[in-house]
Amino acid sequence: MRIMAIDYGDARTGVAISDESSTIIGDVFIIHSKKENDTAQKIVAEATARGVSRIVVGYPKNMNGTIGPRAEKSEHLVGVLRALSDIEIVLWDERLTTKSANRLLADAGKFGKKRKNQVDAVAAALILESYLGTL
Repeated sequence: MRIMAIDYGDARTGVAISDESSTIIGDVFIIHSKKENDTAQKIVAEATARGVSRIVVGYPKNMNGTIGPRAEKSEHLVGVLRALSDIEIVLWDERLTTKSANRLLADAGKFGKKRKNQVDAVAAALILESYLGTL
């Protein structure tokens, strides 16, 4: 079963997709869009084309576990995705994922625009890695 992880952002959305055995990350990329419906349609199109059985959407709760504006945006995206597709969709706690992605990229010597253009894809990969670890 192929699983797709999403790190939803205002202008860039990171996407990571597992291999068929759901054990390793097979592909990562960015969807560039500022419009939620456009982003959701691109996610569903990619998921369908790649044979994805489950979409895991990062759920950025606040550190105290409450739901803030970013988590509400993720919840809304899930609603749009469910309206567009029958693919199973899961919200996944992703606190500190973007900070971890920034740290990994900085450690790899990526700064400025290079890091900005990769951080969402790396964050999606971290979400997927975390999720796959529970299967």
